[in-house]
Amino acid sequence: MNKVLIITYYWPPSGGAGVQRWLKFAKFLPEHGWEPVILTVDPEYAAYPAIDNSLAEELPVDIPVHRTPATDWFRIYSPDKSKIPSAGFASNPQDSFKGRVSRFIRGNFFIPDPRRGWNRFAFRKACEIIEKEKIVTFVTTSPPHSTQLIGIRLKKKYPDIKWIADIRDPWTDIYYYDQFYPTWISKKIDSGYERQVLGKADRIISVGFMLKELLAGKLPESLPKIEVITNGFDESDFNDIRRDEPSRFTITYVGTLSEKYPITGFLNALRELKKKSDFVLRIVGTIPENIKEQVTGSVRSESLEFIPYTKHRQAISYMINSSLLLLIIPEAGDNRLIITGKIYEYIASGNQVLCLGPVDGDAAQIISKLGIGTTLDYSDQDKIEKYISEIISNPVKLNIDPSEFSRRNLTKKLASVL
Repeated sequence: MNKVLIITYYWPPSGGAGVQRWLKFAKFLPEHGWEPVILTVDPEYAAYPAIDNSLAEELPVDIPVHRTPATDWFRIYSPDKSKIPSAGFASNPQDSFKGRVSRFIRGNFFIPDPRRGWNRFAFRKACEIIEKEKIVTFVTTSPPHSTQLIGIRLKKKYPDIKWIADIRDPWTDIYYYDQFYPTWISKKIDSGYERQVLGKADRIISVGFMLKELLAGKLPESLPKIEVITNGFDESDFNDIRRDEPSRFTITYVGTLSEKYPITGFLNALRELKKKSDFVLRIVGTIPENIKEQVTGSVRSESLEFIPYTKHRQAISYMINSSLLLLIIPEAGDNRLIITGKIYEYIASGNQVLCLGPVDGDAAQIISKLGIGTTLDYSDQDKIEKYISEIISNPVKLNIDPSEFSRRNLTKKLASVL
């Protein structure tokens, strides 16, 4: 069985979609003749925006996981790990002087990102693993995009070993990039790193077709080696989760909310809808106080349920036991290419999806193709209210085959790239 080294900063006990992507790949790769070897950061030295210890139970015990120290530059920002900024400060931009200065330092002195403090430790350990385990292929997955710089160094040292760069999010085009106030020199350095990865990697994996086009636009000759392998869902995550019809019509949103996720039109629609229909709005995940105040100012407390970040399977239970699922695409940059990881678990839940975002984006196309809901503009209050009202009056039971997005099937595609 061939061995593949997977170099990933995010790994249990870290939570989030980026962890689940390669955790699930590692789980199913042995079925396709590949033995995964994991290289990640020691949690004691890591800067994780979220923790989910339950994810560790997903990995077969015989898959080796190597952990190394790291220089945790986020400790300068805050010694309290619970205050690590998530989504590159997108969820907590802090307009205070300290916040602006912190973001400027982040964007101009830590390129591509502060988690680069792991790289020298990871490179040294990766060399040891490659030589000891006779690795034939290695994968670097990002964000953090600094992980791809490890790939550049390894490819230079081991030119005959195949390098696959998995890029889950835009790099210099990420929607919150300008919050770091990068100078033109910083942008040039960062863009240079991005183009090096696209040029030197043997294969590149993108999570969506528009992201593939964006990456290819940076270096057109890289287009033939870019493969799209989306995120997905694991059928086993849905096993033994009881489905109970909610006693009240329940709209559930799972994930992060910030100023980049416009909800004014949606809240205005709910305010009008409340005059004629009964419902509950359930928000599961990280939400800043100012956004929470905006929600509570529009929806009465008896129709609201705030649930903090929770374990993965519990989050899936909330998805399943809902009447309608809300998906919001951040409003920034070219958000047409954004496909949030949870969309695939939304699909597998069997519930209708209301997506707020670009109607011509990748996420909108998936929803339309499967016939599981609709995508509306953030500010289209009337259509939002009308759509929810129609679902309340005439609930639809979906009957679709989501298997093309199952983690097992997606891993089969990955194995062909390996």
